[in-house]
Amino acid sequence: MQLHLDRLKLAISRRLVALSSNERGDVPGWVLITLMTAGLVIVIWGLAGPALAGVFEQAIDRVTGF
Repeated sequence: MQLHLDRLKLAISRRLVALSSNERGDVPGWVLITLMTAGLVIVIWGLAGPALAGVFEQAIDRVTGF
């Protein structure tokens, strides 16, 4: 019984080591995605910002006009 438990512990520990060594991640990919997303937000905000500000001001004027 003890031999069976020792083998099970060994198998589990080997599996955990294998899993932890395989999960390195892709840091450069995530950095690229983050930078591209930030760039898109800046471009879209630059193009749509004035229009959104006008819509917001119009909505506030209508609400305060009551």
